[in-house]
Amino acid sequence: MKTNIVTSGDQVEARFIGRLDTPAAVQTAEEVKPLLEMTNKKIILDCTELEYISSSGLRIFLSIRKEAAAHNCTVIVRNINADIRQVFMMTGFVSLFTIE
Repeated sequence: MKTNIVTSGDQVEARFIGRLDTPAAVQTAEEVKPLLEMTNKKIILDCTELEYISSSGLRIFLSIRKEAAAHNCTVIVRNINADIRQVFMMTGFVSLFTIE
């Protein structure tokens, strides 16, 4: 699992590459910590290359959303595949995030 974070003006994009399973979640949580401290930004979680997400990965997305709301940021989840979309639907995450 790899996470790339790119900042451009008032927008921050986190690109997730690989499988965000339980073992990878610990490292990924560390890598996304800068997102938790953003203020007045648009945070994009790009899932184009995300192959799988576990409950631990969902918890990371939820913590990003929670901190973003507290810091006047918006969160957009982009390019989720059909399997991840199914997980988002089953867990109710489709109503928590703007999905593009």
